[in-house]
Amino acid sequence: MQTIPFKKYQGTGNDFVMIDNRTDFFPKNNVQLVAAMCDRKKGIGADGLLLLENDVEHDFRMVYYNADGKESTMCGNGGRCIVAFAKELGVIQHECRFIAIDGLHQAEIFPDGRISLQMTDVNHIKSMLNGVFLDTGSPHHVEWITDVEAMNVFEQGKKIRNHDCYAPGGTNVNFVETLADGEYLVRTFERGVEDETLSCGTGATAVAIAAHHLGKTQSEKIKIKVMGGTLEVYFQYDGTGYKNVYLTGPAEKSFEGNYQVKSCS
Repeated sequence: MQTIPFKKYQGTGNDFVMIDNRTDFFPKNNVQLVAAMCDRKKGIGADGLLLLENDVEHDFRMVYYNADGKESTMCGNGGRCIVAFAKELGVIQHECRFIAIDGLHQAEIFPDGRISLQMTDVNHIKSMLNGVFLDTGSPHHVEWITDVEAMNVFEQGKKIRNHDCYAPGGTNVNFVETLADGEYLVRTFERGVEDETLSCGTGATAVAIAAHHLGKTQSEKIKIKVMGGTLEVYFQYDGTGYKNVYLTGPAEKSFEGNYQVKSCS
């Protein structure tokens, strides 16, 4: 029976199985295996799985899978977690450059343990349904409502995620409430997980940029409150698009172990 060593990390409650795949041992096309490892009842349990791999030109390569077992687009919280994982492995010290599905990312680990991760530039935002749509490394629908805590995120998020206007790939869905202190409270329905998660990094980034785009704030440094904690987004708006976008927040190791691969996986 094959055994796969892993470490479990989380960033504001968005949790991931982390695997050191620098020897290319992991069966990357085994959708059933990834889904089984992420299963919260029969597996390790996670919102996704990340592989850290060698890269000739950069410190490492990040490969991300959603909990459904399929390789997916960029994950902001996962990006911070893989930076912390790389430091634990001795691959990096306090700064790094790594490649992911959406291109090059730079990151810095602060003395307090928080990690600042450079995200992709955003140049296109369009109105969709009752909100706006933008891509921050992953596609996001962002919609303002009056009471986020009362929202049935699973039911309403699922409808928008599968709406014809987002076919065939679907979208992640963020419901946002503006708080009295000028911060934003966000709940996110994630495609691939097909449920609400405690936090979504690319979603928090999308909300911050959407808030500026819609004139809800003039600030280029915005705090986003999610169910699992607080994230901070910084960007520069040059009149046509959003550059130098950074997502900052925690990334913490939860535990480690060995996963025994069952013959049916």
